[in-house]
Amino acid sequence: MFVAIDKVFTIENVLFLGKGALLSVVIAAISLTIGLILGTLGAMGRTSKHILPRFLSNIYVTIIRGTPLLLQILIIFSVIPSVYTAITGNILRMDPRLIGIIALSINSGAYQTELIRSGINGVDKGQWEACETLGLSSWQTMKLVILPQAFKRIVPPLISEFITLIKDSSLISCIGAVELLKSAQILGTQYFDVMSPYSLAAIFYLIMTATVSFIGSKVEKRLAISD
Repeated sequence: MFVAIDKVFTIENVLFLGKGALLSVVIAAISLTIGLILGTLGAMGRTSKHILPRFLSNIYVTIIRGTPLLLQILIIFSVIPSVYTAITGNILRMDPRLIGIIALSINSGAYQTELIRSGINGVDKGQWEACETLGLSSWQTMKLVILPQAFKRIVPPLISEFITLIKDSSLISCIGAVELLKSAQILGTQYFDVMSPYSLAAIFYLIMTATVSFIGSKVEKRLAISD
């Protein structure tokens, strides 16, 4: 089964997989950050008193959470360039890594919308009343008082979201991005042995997710102490 294990487990190949693992982490980190911005806007929209932002936020969350991430990646990869070519007559070429960041960010933003919304709803209503008494506008109240408390409450699920993004980054291997899984597939093709590079890739994934979990638990404990 591990027919080329001695050839696959070399320093050169480990470094090659490590480069792919680094790309996976970078894509996940960028996507988490952009998703946090989208999620904040989405949560503010869903908790807004105005119909239009609430409607748009609900549509965004419903569509993105109701469709597979892989389908979203493929739509950005093939459908959007095809539509662009049909309209302009020009060919649109996008870097697979950029497509991955866009798709993962949009997807993560929808899930983070619900996380942040739950954090906002978890803040005591007396905080809103106190801010209103002090003469703060709704935007000032949200920015200075509500959101900082909401973010503190959602740190644990955000850590879980980051771990999910690291693993979901493997989906962009299907469009040619050479992240960790694609690197393992390349080695498997080269040595006619998929089990050895896949096993090594699994070790990399476990190391990355375990490290993020460890750091997340430390951050969570520190925030608990600050309470």
